[in-house]
Amino acid sequence: MRRALAPPLAALSLTGLALGGCTLEPHYARPAPAIPPAWPAGPAYAPTQAAEPLPALSYRDLFRDPQLLGLIDQALAHNQNLGAALANVEIARAQYRIQRAELFPSVEANASTGQARARQGASGLSASPVTTRTHEADLSAAFEIDLFGRLRSLSHAARQQYLATEAGARAARLTLVGEVAKAYLALAADRTLLGVSSDTVASAQRTVALTQARLDGGVAARTDLAQAQTLLEQARSDQAQLTTQVAQDRNALELLVGAAAPDAALPAGLEDVDGKLGEAPAGLDSRILLRRPDVLEAEHRLRAANAQIGAARAAFFPTISLTGLAGYASPALGGLFGGHNTIWQAQGAASLPIFEGGANVAGLAEARGGQRLAVANYQLAVQTAFRDVADALARRGTMQQQLSAQQALFAAATNSYDLSFARYKEGIDTYLAVLVAQRTLYTARQSLTQTRLDRAQNLVALYLALGGDPLLDAMPVTAAKSS
Repeated sequence: MRRALAPPLAALSLTGLALGGCTLEPHYARPAPAIPPAWPAGPAYAPTQAAEPLPALSYRDLFRDPQLLGLIDQALAHNQNLGAALANVEIARAQYRIQRAELFPSVEANASTGQARARQGASGLSASPVTTRTHEADLSAAFEIDLFGRLRSLSHAARQQYLATEAGARAARLTLVGEVAKAYLALAADRTLLGVSSDTVASAQRTVALTQARLDGGVAARTDLAQAQTLLEQARSDQAQLTTQVAQDRNALELLVGAAAPDAALPAGLEDVDGKLGEAPAGLDSRILLRRPDVLEAEHRLRAANAQIGAARAAFFPTISLTGLAGYASPALGGLFGGHNTIWQAQGAASLPIFEGGANVAGLAEARGGQRLAVANYQLAVQTAFRDVADALARRGTMQQQLSAQQALFAAATNSYDLSFARYKEGIDTYLAVLVAQRTLYTARQSLTQTRLDRAQNLVALYLALGGDPLLDAMPVTAAKSS
């Protein structure tokens, strides 16, 4: 059997391997990024330092809070959006394998048996019926010789689309890590603000009680009591709103995590997070943007569009296919595999497009247009990444100055309130001075909390803008091997 089947099938495979392999794809060269080689400079930016080409920027180095890291790990395991992104990767990988399989011969094994009864002979109806039996077993193969690289270009395009989908999943993972960190920090800040409003409510209640007592004693005006009550009710309103906001922050965090977050895994306030955030590298080369997942995704789609041009060019040339069959046919099942029952067949065919109504020309024009679109999308992705980092660096450059100013403002407001309240108790000043000082202190505490939140979220924004570290923050997606 091996001797009988070898000639057509072996010749088919060897012919395909000998003739396939070249493509008509344009030579690919990564477009020069349309961005400056260095980050912006000016009053908003920190002094420029020596650049690190590829600094390590893992979220585990930046976020050192064990509770936050635990929630991030839980989100990476259970978030549904990330699960959908990983499913898309599996789909794209399967599509690539399906397309790549067309580069190889398709071989099928067939077996059939049949029986027929018919009258034979010239006498027509008077002839005796004869029963015939047929048994067949064979292998058939079909193969398109990829002489001009059409199938290979389509395979290259499918592979790059798969890698683009994988990069998109990495971008989704990066975004998820950042969103969990932002939600965690927002919850911490709102819990701190809730504490500020609660403290202000308690302080305002004491002030209202004191003012009521002074009013009853005839040493305070009724307007003083009304003014004291305005701050109390404002703080109560803020307290109610922040109570709702804290609950909503927790809901948002649990949606990202994909499961309920226990109280022990949540921050009591922003104070719990201080000191548990690292710093991004001081020197950064703008070329680091080329490894950002969304930029990589855009480049893989550009490579896929480049490969599509090769497939469109190959459509102008002949398509050559080979088919072969080898096997056995016998009227008796017992002797089916006898040497005298062997059959084989080999056939080649070629087709050349003569008139397609301009379809091939339009197909090539579409492929070239798609390639130009992919170039524009790639450059836009790089420019957007540059702006994201520049914005984050601009905020980072002035953040410490703003934080220092807010801390000084809070200290001054605290001192002003203490002095005003003491003077009011002694009857030296009216309550209006106390009210102004208390409102200033309330606003200063809120602003200080917001500034501390901005500083923490700026670190998250810089981590997202730089794209994380593709090695340290690797995800469980297997890259395809080169075809």
